[in-house]
Amino acid sequence: MKFMRIVNLLLVMAVSAFAACNSTPTKESSTDPVVKEPTISQEAFGQADNLPVDLYTLTNANGIVVKITNYGGIVTSIITPDKNGQMADIALGFDSLAPYMAGHPFFGAIVGRYGNRIAKGKFTLDGKEYSLAANNMGNHLHGGMKGFDKVVWQATAFTNEEAAGLKLNYLSKDGEEGYPGNLNVTVTYRLNNDNELKIDYEATTDKATVVNLTNHSYFNLTGGTQDILAHELKLVSDQFLPVDETLIPTGAPQAVEGTPFDFRQSTPIGARVNAADEQIKRGLGYDHCWVLNRTTDSLELAAEVYEPGSGRTLEVLTTEPAIQFYCGNFLDGTLTGKNGVVYKHRSGLCLETEHYPDSPNQSAFPSVTLQPGEAYRTQTVYKFGVK
Repeated sequence: MKFMRIVNLLLVMAVSAFAACNSTPTKESSTDPVVKEPTISQEAFGQADNLPVDLYTLTNANGIVVKITNYGGIVTSIITPDKNGQMADIALGFDSLAPYMAGHPFFGAIVGRYGNRIAKGKFTLDGKEYSLAANNMGNHLHGGMKGFDKVVWQATAFTNEEAAGLKLNYLSKDGEEGYPGNLNVTVTYRLNNDNELKIDYEATTDKATVVNLTNHSYFNLTGGTQDILAHELKLVSDQFLPVDETLIPTGAPQAVEGTPFDFRQSTPIGARVNAADEQIKRGLGYDHCWVLNRTTDSLELAAEVYEPGSGRTLEVLTTEPAIQFYCGNFLDGTLTGKNGVVYKHRSGLCLETEHYPDSPNQSAFPSVTLQPGEAYRTQTVYKFGVK
């Protein structure tokens, strides 16, 4: 009898196992969400300075794609959905390396050693005057003739459960473009499943120097051939920096209230871009630095952009004290970008998080001096969405 009970038990177990293997999954089990980890891929993109250049494609679980090349640390493409789920590229740039090397207005690039302008290409540090390239209306702009946007960075790709990332490193040698000190720079891009592109900047030096790093991506949230004048912009700022005829700050910040520079409430960019205002005329539109209303030293909201047609949104958060808003005033239709799109006047906007322009020459501005033994660290986040 004991033997028969064992046989019967084995038969029951076998039948149950067979049924389980051949059963149809329930509706609940077939619709359980699958959490996807972000991915990154790499492909050859050409050669510069006799070094290989690659293109890295970062993709998150929601299908957002960011492409970055280690030439200039350039973000070449940002593909996001609109309010109907249609994907489109919202960043200006090129399909291949050659146009980037031929010259362009800093599309998507890391700019440094000093982003923005330094008056007359000169500054004094620890009693010594340094001379830099005067490459923009008699002033120094975005690191000089061969800034960080034109060098090949050492790249390391990585992924984890939260993000796909690209770590870029470059050693800017003492005297490069006239700057003092061997500056070791690391810029890390991370695309996470919260639809954020996080950019961390780090640098150390062996001699006192100045540093002000930023990213110069041009955005157009329509994803098409329209200009950006219908984009609605909000800046978390009560003050901006007036400039002279060569776009160098004239001194103390000015209140935005009662001026075309008041973006404290979301406002179409085109509403006042051609206003009869001296500062607008000097910038040929908006090409100015706004002083952010910071309350802490941590990451805070700096800007919001909304494009009504597509429903796309862009939020900019940063640890930096200021942001340069530029609305593509110098784009003139002479450049043709991805998919044959001609980049006409005001077809892209930039939101460059930064320290103030010409800070090395204006002691009242927040310091941009980096000393040996110190670490330069800033973070900026571009968050993509729809509404």
